[in-house]
Amino acid sequence: MNTKELKFFLKKIRDGKIDIETGINKLRNLSYIDLGCAKLDTHRELRVGYPEVIFCQGKTKEQVKTIIQAMIKGNANILATHADEEFFAAVKEFCPAAVYNPLARTITMTRKKLRPSKNYIAVVTAGTSDLPVAEEAAVTAEISGNRVERIVDVGVAGIHRLLDKLDLIRGARVIIAVAGMEGALPSVIAGLVDKPVIAVPTSVGYGASFQGVAALLAMLNSCAGGVSVVNIDNGFGAGCMASLINKLK
Repeated sequence: MNTKELKFFLKKIRDGKIDIETGINKLRNLSYIDLGCAKLDTHRELRVGYPEVIFCQGKTKEQVKTIIQAMIKGNANILATHADEEFFAAVKEFCPAAVYNPLARTITMTRKKLRPSKNYIAVVTAGTSDLPVAEEAAVTAEISGNRVERIVDVGVAGIHRLLDKLDLIRGARVIIAVAGMEGALPSVIAGLVDKPVIAVPTSVGYGASFQGVAALLAMLNSCAGGVSVVNIDNGFGAGCMASLINKLK
């Protein structure tokens, strides 16, 4: 339940369209629901602006099903990350409307249509190998009602490709720059734009990349201002942060 929905609900109680006992029962589950395997934070959207998201890694199919079945009783859009085909098959059994993105490894269910944001988020990848992380960021932003522009394979090894897309990148309100290897892309972009850049290191690279640690350290040590950094392969975190920035008034 978000702020708008809560106001509508309280007005119904005030106007006598919902009796007090029904209202109390509804508000009783506003904080969280204890599912045994998880405590579903039903208050999160009202509190921070986006509903709880399901991280599937480490969970069983039954646990994920239990959480999603509880979420379906509400009205929030649903996002599950780090999900494989088996998770999706289990969810599809009881929710035909579920959509699987195999590149992002996400399961989404759009329960309510959100008005697309006027401003857009640019998701920029250094290489094609960075696409899974970038797509997770893009899906996360889109399920929250953001317009996303995807700009693919414009890393510093062929910087002319980036310069060709510079107008589109500069037009964004916030930029997510996704890169592995030496992680140079966010610094280059931040030196060319007047918008915040969210840097996402990926675990793409050869041995000395240390599964993304080299890119992470390079981004943390960026000489360009306006760069913030999320964890290795954390497309979800970048998508959340970009959405919050994009919706600032």
